[in-house]
Amino acid sequence: MAKDVTLADIAAKVGVSNVAVSRALSGKSGVSEELRSRIKSVAQEMGYVSSGSSRANGGGTGNIGVIIPENYYGDSLSFYGRLYERVVKALYDNNYYGILEMLSKEDEMAGNLPRVMQDEKVDGLILLGQLSEQYLGTITGQMDLPVLFLDTYVPYAELDTVISDGYYGMYQMTNYLIQEGHRKIGFVGSVDATSSIADRYWGYRRSLRENGILFSDGWEIPDREENGKMFDLILSSPGELDAYVCNSDYTARILISNFEKSGYRVPEDVSVVGFDNYLPAGVEENRITSYEVDINRMANLCVESLIGKIRKTDYVKGIQTVTGRIIRKKTVKNRNGQ
Repeated sequence: MAKDVTLADIAAKVGVSNVAVSRALSGKSGVSEELRSRIKSVAQEMGYVSSGSSRANGGGTGNIGVIIPENYYGDSLSFYGRLYERVVKALYDNNYYGILEMLSKEDEMAGNLPRVMQDEKVDGLILLGQLSEQYLGTITGQMDLPVLFLDTYVPYAELDTVISDGYYGMYQMTNYLIQEGHRKIGFVGSVDATSSIADRYWGYRRSLRENGILFSDGWEIPDREENGKMFDLILSSPGELDAYVCNSDYTARILISNFEKSGYRVPEDVSVVGFDNYLPAGVEENRITSYEVDINRMANLCVESLIGKIRKTDYVKGIQTVTGRIIRKKTVKNRNGQ
């Protein structure tokens, strides 16, 4: 079918970039008349029919910038690497292409706009991960380029964003531990580091309160330095606590390793749960009980909302929250009989 021919197909056939094809077909400057004629000829031969972004934007680039702070991405095996891949797929399914740009700490602190925005290479932006409040203000105050945020928000700012339900998810995880007979439950995560961790912390605190468990300040354990670097050693022993809820599976893995190196057994001596239900393939991915984040839904909802914003059609404004589910694995012991 003609509608299946994409800008990338034409670009590959001609031997140019997607942007060059988009500019040629939309009548924009930036390509020679000779190349424009050649691209149009190839597009016609291939049966290309302008659809999706081209019709909606009156000749846009067909590209979306995906901006990720460099300290969050890690690599393609990280949680944010996996979330980025889902975003790119959702964009492709809607006839857009994602252009990844890593945001350096220096550019973030200086308030420098993403290069894809400065170069007018994109029709919209998706910003993934926690950003400083100052930078959020810079982005939201920029021209008219449509922007959607993913997995971040700030309470006082009116952002169009999609987040996982960290608050209710961690509330459920803590309730689960309580149902399994645990009463002394710690929270592992640097609460002020990100809005996501803060949400998970307060969900944990709500569960304790509703179950009549008195919280102690010593039950809040940080997992990273101020610059975001994770601790190699979080705790060497469980102490007085019989369970820990961790703000991520990655943190849970570090904590479990710390305990086991000190001779403690999980879950025989202490139970540990995580959040996200994600570790790279082959790294104990079937061990840690966790709350699974529906990243496919998050990515699709973000892309659908941004496209609606670009096309000036209806979309849900403000915060959209995606729920998940508890995945029971091997790191929780039932203590009701003890």
